[in-house]
Amino acid sequence: MRQFLKFVLATIVGLLAFSFLGFVLLAVVIGAAASSGDRKKVAANSVLELKLNEPLAERGRNSKFNFGANSSTTGLVDLKATIRRAKGDEDIRGILLNLDIVQGGMASLEEVRDALLDFKKSGKFVVAYHEVCSEKSFYLSSVANQIYLHPQGNLEFNGLGTEVLFYKRLFEKAGIEPYIFRVGSFKSAVEPFFRESFSDSARYQTVSFLNSINGYMVKQIAASRGIAPARLMVISDSMLVHNAPDALRLKLVTKLGYFDEVQDYMRNRLGLAKNKKVNLVSLSEYADNDQDAEVTSSNRIAVIYAEGDIVTGKGSDDNIGSEKFAEAIRKARLDDKVKAVVLRINSPGGSSLASDIIYREVVLTKKVKPIIASMSDVAASGGYYIAMACDTIVAHPNSITGSIGVFGVLPNIQPLLADKLGITVDRVNTGKFSDLPTITRALTDFEKRTLQGEVDNIYADFTTKAAKGRGMSVERLRRLASGRVWSGLEAKQNGLVDVLGDYSDALRIAAARAGLKKDDYRVQQLPRRKSELENILSMFGGGDEAEVKAKAMKAELGPLYPAYAQYQLLMSMRGVQARLPYELDIK
Repeated sequence: MRQFLKFVLATIVGLLAFSFLGFVLLAVVIGAAASSGDRKKVAANSVLELKLNEPLAERGRNSKFNFGANSSTTGLVDLKATIRRAKGDEDIRGILLNLDIVQGGMASLEEVRDALLDFKKSGKFVVAYHEVCSEKSFYLSSVANQIYLHPQGNLEFNGLGTEVLFYKRLFEKAGIEPYIFRVGSFKSAVEPFFRESFSDSARYQTVSFLNSINGYMVKQIAASRGIAPARLMVISDSMLVHNAPDALRLKLVTKLGYFDEVQDYMRNRLGLAKNKKVNLVSLSEYADNDQDAEVTSSNRIAVIYAEGDIVTGKGSDDNIGSEKFAEAIRKARLDDKVKAVVLRINSPGGSSLASDIIYREVVLTKKVKPIIASMSDVAASGGYYIAMACDTIVAHPNSITGSIGVFGVLPNIQPLLADKLGITVDRVNTGKFSDLPTITRALTDFEKRTLQGEVDNIYADFTTKAAKGRGMSVERLRRLASGRVWSGLEAKQNGLVDVLGDYSDALRIAAARAGLKKDDYRVQQLPRRKSELENILSMFGGGDEAEVKAKAMKAELGPLYPAYAQYQLLMSMRGVQARLPYELDIK
């Protein structure tokens, strides 16, 4: 009887706890829905404050209810729409750039910068304040009417760079022998597995596209600050900026001051008395996520956001799953309301098979309606693969693209097992090659030639399709291929892209090709993103297991998570890869 009562009591407690959890979830969902649907009226004489302290992504993600896993991102398209709305809003008189370290690629930052320049055309002001100013932050704030730097702050202006980790010695110590299969002298994505430093070709191409991107950035800053590009290059190359007074003396900033002095400047521009508070409106308070709310046309331009690594299967919100994206392109093709498609790409590539599955849907779509590729920060290797069949390819001068090449990696861990761990492997096969591919024995010369032949065939297919898409001979295309990475500016000069421009340019081209006027279409975003409720449920096991695990690992590992993610990426590679050399992080 006592055991029965304990069981009943435990059941009642469990039901109460479950009911309480359900009530909390319901309250959270209702609160989220209410807050998203109720936009506050902005007070007159306000200033829009942009901090941009979250990573900049193609599509934003709000993690108000992520319970410790910080995965919020600022959406590029929404950010630009917000700045555009502020330009025409009589209640917004200016923008405050309150920036330290901005997390975003160079092409994305260029789009934000262009939006700020367009905002200034209204006659409204832009003022920037920095305590610590990174090179990317300065690139944005260089458009401002006034740039304030804290008197004890510092400003980075010493050029762009990237660094790569090489694992050859680690593999040797661990007893892992990597077999490398690749095509193209510039296809250097696999070099970290068998080298200790850059090859000559890898260094050559990296120097080339980094200098192209840096030169374009300096040219833009020069135009905004009224300083000759040559002078800026001397300041950068000689690292003449060591502290705040240096930045002021060299005219990179206009004032050294504290935040209260920035407020005084804004009061003066707003015509406020010194004892009056400046009304700052945050991005989250002001953001307008429905940029086409006033457009009633039934016509659509489908914008398909392809961001992350290209993988086979459905994938997740953080990558480009071949099944999900093929379905999204197919949906846009078969929808009569969709008159044109923009494929917005921010991807270093990935699975060659997955890329070809998506490519096929692009080819089919091109036959029935316009499809335009819009390259963001990166659209290389597999990212270029899915773009190359589009009617028009639009890239930023700062985009990283090309890398037309493929590779495969197969590790032999027999030395690790036998010499380090004392594990031996025996096998029984029905055929001579039944265990191929295998990672527990050395490959024979015949097996190596066979695997290299598969990679060669995929490269031949890749370059043939790329040549057809670009309207050039295979021979000429292959001279631009071999895995070489190009900046958008270099790619335009070599015929790998058609137009230098941004997302808005791609949208205009798509509308023109479809015969649509500016106010005669709405933008339909694909693939569908998870709702707030779905995100909340995923935290309690109701969502994708891999995403839940990733969020938990991000929260646990913090700044060490990128190294873990790199390991997971290596372990997830299946089949031949069309991927950008290295994991490029320009800073």
